[in-house]
Amino acid sequence: MAGRTGHLRSMVALRPSWKRRLAGWSLLLLGVIGLILPLLNGTIFLLLGLFVLREQYVWSQRCLAWCDRRWPGRLDSLAAVEAKMLRWCRESGGRLRRRLGLG
Repeated sequence: MAGRTGHLRSMVALRPSWKRRLAGWSLLLLGVIGLILPLLNGTIFLLLGLFVLREQYVWSQRCLAWCDRRWPGRLDSLAAVEAKMLRWCRESGGRLRRRLGLG
């Protein structure tokens, strides 16, 4: 098992980012809460969290590979959701900076 993990690590380019880790772990936490509470769809938050963490951890890559085998084509829609979330965050951050007079 350790050999396989080392092999995966050599194939995966990990790009550490504290912002992506924070967002990914927050989404995973929302996903777990959503599995317990009937108000949230926990599965989508878990998948989004894995998707955001895909460049941070090897285990996330393995989980996404399994999801892609199980549900082909769904990762493309997740990529679109991630792009939409990033665009929204950038726009919100810009509006906040303008209101605070920082940019």
